[in-house]
Amino acid sequence: MYMKQIENIELVFLKIEDYEELKEAMIEAYSNMQNAYWKKNHIQSLVDKFPDGQVVVKVNGQFAGCALSIIVDYQKFENHHTYREITGDYTFSTHDSEGDRLYGIDIFIRPKFRGLRLGRRLYDYRKELCERLNLKGIAFGGRIPNYHKFAEEISPKQYIEKVRRKEIHDPVLDFQLSNDFHPSKAIKDYLEGDEESNEFAVLLEWDNIFYEKPSKEVSQTKKVVRLGLIQWQMRSYKNLDDLMQQAEYFLDAVSGYRSDFALFPEFFDAPLMAEYNHLSEPDAIRELARHTSNIVKKFTELAIAYNINIITGSMPEIVDNKLYNVGYLCKRDGSVDRFEKLHVTPDEAKVWGLQGGKDIRAFDTDCGKIGVLICYDIEFPELSRLLADEGVNILFVPFLTDTQNGYSRVRNCAQARAIENECYVAIAGSVGNLPKVHNMDIQYAQSMVFTPCDFSFPLNGIKAEATPNTEMILIADVDLDLLRELNQFGSVRNLRDRRNDVYEILKKN
Repeated sequence: MYMKQIENIELVFLKIEDYEELKEAMIEAYSNMQNAYWKKNHIQSLVDKFPDGQVVVKVNGQFAGCALSIIVDYQKFENHHTYREITGDYTFSTHDSEGDRLYGIDIFIRPKFRGLRLGRRLYDYRKELCERLNLKGIAFGGRIPNYHKFAEEISPKQYIEKVRRKEIHDPVLDFQLSNDFHPSKAIKDYLEGDEESNEFAVLLEWDNIFYEKPSKEVSQTKKVVRLGLIQWQMRSYKNLDDLMQQAEYFLDAVSGYRSDFALFPEFFDAPLMAEYNHLSEPDAIRELARHTSNIVKKFTELAIAYNINIITGSMPEIVDNKLYNVGYLCKRDGSVDRFEKLHVTPDEAKVWGLQGGKDIRAFDTDCGKIGVLICYDIEFPELSRLLADEGVNILFVPFLTDTQNGYSRVRNCAQARAIENECYVAIAGSVGNLPKVHNMDIQYAQSMVFTPCDFSFPLNGIKAEATPNTEMILIADVDLDLLRELNQFGSVRNLRDRRNDVYEILKKN
C-alpha cells in the first residue's frame, strides 16, 4: 500500500546531521531490544573513520534504513569473536584502512518500509564497495531471532541447517542467504542482550570473486582476451618453408588485430605428406614427423616476433619409436609447453598406427589458465572436467574432420563442454581437399567460439562463427570476469552444484 506513494528512493552517505532520524529508526527496527541504538559519538566515529562505509536509504526523503560497516584485518577475528571485540568495545578502533575484509556493523530497515527490497539495495552497495576497494569479501555476525523458539530442542548448527532447507523460517537468516551470503559458523555469546537469538549469531560471509591479491610485480594477466582462429586451407606446398610462410601470413593478420592467441587446426602440416605419397600411410606420416621439431622452433620465433601465444594445432611426433599426435603452446615470452592427443580414432590407429598420449594438464599464460584438447578428445567429457578443476577459463580444440557428421560430433561436444565447465571453447579446423595425400582426401570445418548459456552470454551460446568450408580467420573477444560472475551468480552453476559426495573424477598418475 505504501508502495503506491513512492516518488523517490535514493542511497546517500550518512551524515552526523542524520543522527536523530537514525536513532528513531533503530528504536523502531529493534523494538524487541532495549536501548538498541548507537550513541551520537559512535556514529561520529564511524563517519570520521570510514565515510564510504556508512550509507542511508531514503524513501521520499524519509530515513528508511541504514548500513554501517568498517574494514578489518580479518585473520585477527575470523576464528572467534564477539560483537564487542570486532567493534573495539564500540570505539571502532578495529577499523583498518589496510585491512582485507569489509565487516558489517549494522543494517536495518524501519518496519513501515519493509517489503520494498531496500535491504537488498544496501547489501548490493556493500558488495560494490567491496569490489571497488579490492577487498576479499564481506563478513558479519547475523542474528537468528527465531532461535529462542527451538533452543531447547536443537543446536544452533542444526537450526542453521533447517533454515537452509526451508524447514524453519528465520526472517534475518533467510534474507541473508537469499543475498548470496553463506554461513561459516555459529558464534556463541556474540551480542549481549540478544535474547531472541540466545546471544548466538551466524558468521556470514560473501566472497569477492574479483579480488586480486596486491603484488609489487607488474601484472600482465588480461581480463578480456582476444582469440584468433585460423581456418586453414589444405593445399599443396612446395616445402616446409612454403607452408610456414603461409602460417606466418595468418599470424601477421591475427596479430594485426592484437589477438592474444592464434589457434591452428589439427595436422595443419599434412600437405607436406604429398612428397611421400609413394610410401605406405604409416611410413608417410613418420616422414612428416621429421618436420615437427623445425615447425615448433619456427613457431617459437614467430610467437615472440608477433607478440602472440600460438597453439600450433597438432603434428605427428615420434617418441621412443612410437608415433603420437602432439601440439605445442608457443608463448610470446619464449617458453614452450607440449600437449598430447589422448584418444586416437579407430582410423588413426588402423591406418597410421598412432598411439594415445597420457599427459593432460592446464597451462598458465598471461591470459590465465588454458587447456587444449585435440579433436576426438573433446568427445570425452571427463578430460575437460579435469581441466576445469585446474581452473581453465579457455579450452582450445584444434580439429580435423572430413565429413559434416564428423564435424558435428566435434562441434556439439565442444558446445556442451562450454556449458558443463563454465568456460569458453574455441575450435579451429581445416577446409579444402588434398588429392595427392592418402587418408587426407577431403576436409569439412566451421571454426567457432562457444560460451556458457546464461544472461551475460549470447542466447545460443555462440560468440563467433566462421563461414563453413572457407579459408579465413575468426577474431573474437572473451571476457574472463563473466565466467567468475557465472560461477557465483549464474541461473545454474554446473561446477559448484556437482554432487562430489556421490561421484568424482580422478586423474591417474
